[in-house]
Formats: sequence, C-alpha cells, structure tokens
Amino acid sequence: MQIARIDDEILNADDFVKILKLDNRFNTLIEQILIDKLTVRAAKQSGITVTPAEIQERVDQFRRVEGLHRAQDTHAFLEALGVTLDEFENHMTEILYREKMRAQITRQEQIDDYFRLHSPKFDSVEINHITVDSDGKARELLALLEDEPTLFAELAREHSLDLDSKFKGGYMGKVLRGALPNEVEAKIFNAAEGELLGPFASDDELIFEIFQIKAKHTARLDEATTRDVAKMIRNDWLAARAQEHRLEVI
Repeated sequence: MQIARIDDEILNADDFVKILKLDNRFNTLIEQILIDKLTVRAAKQSGITVTPAEIQERVDQFRRVEGLHRAQDTHAFLEALGVTLDEFENHMTEILYREKMRAQITRQEQIDDYFRLHSPKFDSVEINHITVDSDGKARELLALLEDEPTLFAELAREHSLDLDSKFKGGYMGKVLRGALPNEVEAKIFNAAEGELLGPFASDDELIFEIFQIKAKHTARLDEATTRDVAKMIRNDWLAARAQEHRLEVI
C-alpha cells in the first residue's frame, strides 16, 4: 500500500512502519490504538449503546469541522483517504463508545471517592532549583543563598545547567508527590515555605541540585486536580482491562 511520494521515491505502508519502529515512535502509537480498542470492547461488554442518531450527529459535526458541506464533498474526502463510508461511520461509532465508557468510569462521585481515599498524593509544592556539575559549587551557592535567599533567581539564571528552568529563575512550577526521587520528595514535602534544601546528587554524581520551597499547597479538588484524578482513574481502569486480555505487537 503506497502512502506518500517524493518525486520518484514512493513510501509504502511497510516502509512507514519500519521508520516508526526505528524512530521509537511505533510502540507509543500502537499502544494508544490498543487502548482505544480495549475501551470500545469494554463499553460494549458493559451494555453501553450508541444510537444511529448519535452517530449521525457525530458525522455531521465532523463534516462541519472539515467543511464538507455536500455529500459529494464527503465522498471525495473519504476516497482520497482510501476509506469507505462504512469504515468512516464505524470509526465515528467507536469514538462515541470510547467517550461514553470514559464518562462512565469517571463520574463525579467516582472522582470524589478516589480523591477522598488518595488526597495526600495531590498535595503539591512550588519549587525553584539550581543544578550544577560539582558538589563544591553547589555548596558554595547554597552558602550564598543561606545568607541571601532572594538571590536564588539571579544565581539560577547565572549558574544552573537546567535549560528548562534557568531562564525562569530556577522555577520548576507545581510538583505533585511521586514526581521526584523518594529521598528528595520526602524532604521537600516536609520542608517549610522558603526553606533551602540540598545539595542532592544524581545517581551518577554528575549533577548536584539545590531546591527552594516557594509555596506549599494542600490538596483540594479544584478543576486541575479533577482532571488529574480522572486521568488516574482511567489509567487504573485500563491497567485492569489489559490484564483481562492477551495483548501483543505482531
């Protein structure tokens, strides 16, 4: 199956799959497809239904987004993709099954229950950090900061090796439990606002890190946390479904 061309060079489906595998993108893509298929299967097994009217509404929505205002426009669009009308409607149907299944497993009462049982994991801290390449340099910076903590942003911009945060004065943003190594996390979540911690060495002792606690936030079920909880519930649910089936990449 040919899928692309550059002058006389043709890219077929086999070439495409090989490139994805070589670039280490294949597993991520196939994993999402398997997740989608598992979700559809679970939806059907749980008794969820999709009506013809819902399918038609979703098809009409797709056509509006793509600017396919006439029936012949839709047929030409699908023909260019090599997709039949039945295949297209089946795809829209599966999208609806997935949406309904996800909505069912993340109802508000389930989110409330999950948060109530696991609220400590949603505590968060806002932190600044500086990473350098020697223990001596880290301790020198830490001594300066203990005398003048307000210099943290300036020293981070000048010395930190972490390009993602150095130009923000070392600011890492809000961090949840589980995002940091255990030893670092335990000390950070038990520290007071404004406290300096470190230096912490990486496993290979090539990087040494200093932290400053900018703010601490006790878990609350706001909009952002609700999204996080829903994602965790979905992940737990998917992990359980995956155990019920034999999944393999051929």
